[in-house]
Amino acid sequence: MTRIFQVDAFTDQLFGGNPAAVVPLNQWLDDKTLQSIAMENNLAETAFTVPTENGYELRWFTPASEVALCGHATLATAYVLFTHLDCSDSSINFFTRQSGTLTVDNLSDGQLAMSFPSIPVSKNADIEKVTAALGVKPTALYSGHYSASEFDYVAVLDTQQQVLEVKPVLAAFPTLTSRGVIVTSAGNDCDFVSRYFAPNFGIEEDPVTGSAHCLLAPYWAGILGKDKMQAKQISARGGILGCRVAGDRTVLTGGCVDYLQGEISL
Repeated sequence: MTRIFQVDAFTDQLFGGNPAAVVPLNQWLDDKTLQSIAMENNLAETAFTVPTENGYELRWFTPASEVALCGHATLATAYVLFTHLDCSDSSINFFTRQSGTLTVDNLSDGQLAMSFPSIPVSKNADIEKVTAALGVKPTALYSGHYSASEFDYVAVLDTQQQVLEVKPVLAAFPTLTSRGVIVTSAGNDCDFVSRYFAPNFGIEEDPVTGSAHCLLAPYWAGILGKDKMQAKQISARGGILGCRVAGDRTVLTGGCVDYLQGEISL
């Protein structure tokens, strides 16, 4: 039997934020089994972790495929280790296959702070394709790469209301080669807001996307002239993220709430 946890991340309320499954392992299962577990869970992400001498190896799977970087499932994994699996350290190092070492600190106020790579964005010319997929033309379009083959578009709109009103044309997304599309604007009661669509990876709309803020935080830091910001992802569930840009690292802060614990029959 293998333990499984489901956690709502980037929230302080049950049924808020973004749900992630966390499956702690003693050793790696084969990739087909990992993908089958993620498909069975049918959540945006399932995180798998294996202990090492100096931390934990960490991998993330959507119901459709493995991804290079996931924020909310990293937050959820650290929360499970700190809260349920007797990790007494104040900091955890996660060793990943494509995103290097990610460090998560257990803060005194119950929040967790994740140090992720800052991902620069650059102007992108695929604005007509992205317009067709979003149903609205962005004011500006950028893209940022998580790995050599995995990237997101960043579509900038003028107002928070426009972001809220986006109704993506899901049938148009297969024409895009990106992982997904981030839609963003300045916020009304926070520094910036966003939504995230990734149907090509099995996620029509992700409730709260930590990895997207590795692109968004550096972008908005440059626009707003500040390195510490509050962000909101204005999906139906919604989520709040503290963001701090420190050179080539972006620190994302948030909390988690337990939903369930169980066992997988393997």
